[in-house]
Amino acid sequence: MITKSANFRSTAKTVLSLSVSLFVLYSCTNRNEENHNVSASYSIKGDTIVLTENSNIKSRLSFFTIGEQEFRSEITTVGTVKSIPNNYAEIAPPFAGRVLKSYIRLGQKVVPGSPIFEISSPDYFNSQKEYFDAKQEFRQAELNLKRQKDLLKNGVGVQRELEEAETDFETKKSALSNASAALKIFNIDPSKTVLGQPLIVTSPIKGEIVDNNIVIGQYLKEDAAPLAIVAELSKVWIVGQVKEKDIRFIQEQKDVEVTIAALPGKIIKGKVYHVNEIVDEETRSVQVLIECDNSKHDLKPGMYVSVRFIDNPASGILVPLKAIQQMDDAQFVYVQAGKDQYLKRKIETQMTLNEDKVLVTSGLNPQDVIVSEGGIFLLEMK
Repeated sequence: MITKSANFRSTAKTVLSLSVSLFVLYSCTNRNEENHNVSASYSIKGDTIVLTENSNIKSRLSFFTIGEQEFRSEITTVGTVKSIPNNYAEIAPPFAGRVLKSYIRLGQKVVPGSPIFEISSPDYFNSQKEYFDAKQEFRQAELNLKRQKDLLKNGVGVQRELEEAETDFETKKSALSNASAALKIFNIDPSKTVLGQPLIVTSPIKGEIVDNNIVIGQYLKEDAAPLAIVAELSKVWIVGQVKEKDIRFIQEQKDVEVTIAALPGKIIKGKVYHVNEIVDEETRSVQVLIECDNSKHDLKPGMYVSVRFIDNPASGILVPLKAIQQMDDAQFVYVQAGKDQYLKRKIETQMTLNEDKVLVTSGLNPQDVIVSEGGIFLLEMK
């Protein structure tokens, strides 16, 4: 039994080995035949590929005839909505004190001089007192100067006393000017100030209340955060980032189209307001400010938007994106050089338009016929 089993295993191994050898031989023969068939379907002459009559690649190729077309160069990027700095005001208390009254509510329209809140402040009272004291001293110095001039004119005055009165007048005048400026710097009109009256903080600009943090009775320090924010949002800026390679296409006053996710399909018009002169070294981009009409308040500060920069119409050679092949750092297309003959030609491109057309700046001429689809099959023929 043992001898028969050993003979059986030996025979099985021989058969298996023979089967594997035959399979490998068949596979190699079949692969060689396929390679022979593929290589037999074309030939290469320099940079030109010549297909044979029976090549199955021919049915997979599509063609495009080169001609100049009108186009508009477009650059799309993202942007952030922000208020225009001159149309934005943070209202903070100019002095430490306690809030006595609020005059506003969110969304309220205000104009320059509109009251925002009222505050009782010892520091403000001291500034008022310094102003009124300086005003009183100035009046006395003014009267004294006038009196000395009259005395000297009538022959009973003394020149030295007149000179002293003139010096004192100039000193008191300067003190009054300084005390007045100390109030004006906080947007307070000294001529309308009443000693002991609480300070009414007003809006410096036209706009609406977009933030209100006023709490009645709250005591505020001099460095307190703004209690209210006024913004004029009928026009806003959009801050866009444009890659440095595309900045040559961006010019001031050029039209811009803005879209937002909140209003699909709606296009908001804008114009380039300013192109920054400094390139961000980290992102290699340049900041571009776009001014947009926002009379309907569709654009909210802080909102992300999509921005399309549109250039004036121009003419050029546009080719389908699928026609362009890439190898290393070079771009090329296959140009029909004759019947079933395709020449690989290097090209230079500038930008992609409408996601499926590319502007070619060199390498192609009008009336050239190129492979628009299927060029990948030619690329594999090496």
